[in-house]
Amino acid sequence: MRSRHPIRRSVIAATVLMLTAGVASAEATPTYREYVALGDSFAAIASVFTVQGTPGCFRSTDNYAGNVAKALGARLDDRSCSSATTAHMTTPQSTQLFGTNPPQFDGLTTTTDLVTVTIGGNDFGFESSIGTCGVLAVTDPFGNPCERHNNSTGTDKLVAKVDEIAPKIAAVLDGIHARAPRAKIVVVGYLPLLPPTTGCFPLTPMAVGDVAYLHGIQLKLNAMLAGQAARHHATAVDLTGVRGHDVCQLPWNRWVEPVLPAAPTTPFHPNSAGQRGAADLILATLGH
Repeated sequence: MRSRHPIRRSVIAATVLMLTAGVASAEATPTYREYVALGDSFAAIASVFTVQGTPGCFRSTDNYAGNVAKALGARLDDRSCSSATTAHMTTPQSTQLFGTNPPQFDGLTTTTDLVTVTIGGNDFGFESSIGTCGVLAVTDPFGNPCERHNNSTGTDKLVAKVDEIAPKIAAVLDGIHARAPRAKIVVVGYLPLLPPTTGCFPLTPMAVGDVAYLHGIQLKLNAMLAGQAARHHATAVDLTGVRGHDVCQLPWNRWVEPVLPAAPTTPFHPNSAGQRGAADLILATLGH
């Protein structure tokens, strides 16, 4: 027998499907309530005008953690601090402005359900490596004196450094798991500072050939972080793929600043736009 109300039944069926899909979507999107952010200056700083907390940590409220927490509606305990190394996860850190940041792991508890961490750059010594390359640039501005210097023994010193700190990253991730067993752990890499090929002297005070070299070293650092994340039950947000936002771009396109910053942040560090960009990539990884 033909139904007397085919349209009504079709509408009801469609409504049920929409409601079911909505419930399934809501169930598929994870909810985070207790968020702890760990890391160094690439996690901490955005605008110097929004800095708060431990003197010398330069912990901005508009860093990627602040943006992520706001989007998730999560309570944020931001423990990140400029100049932090992996050692400062478990030991206090004395800052350049006479502040003391407690061990960053002190923020972790059994109820923590989300942890982001950006660490390893200071163990590696990336900032000092850039400085050394800048000094060497005057000896051969159109060559690659820094690359030659680091390969003078036949083994690239900077590549070796990346390999050396991998166990330290592994220990950090294991330490987070031990203290926050319920937490989703997200390892956030470093925004690319330099373009893949040529630089933009004097915004990048290094020899022409060393720009691509240092860019490649940063890619290796990010790849190591992503690899350790995979091995230690964490999720990686590898920012290596970010293009067109390095220090050589026009000020309104930059996510990181050059020697003379146009945005209110420190040289060779993320600005507010960069931290928002990183936050968007983190949120996408989390399914938000």
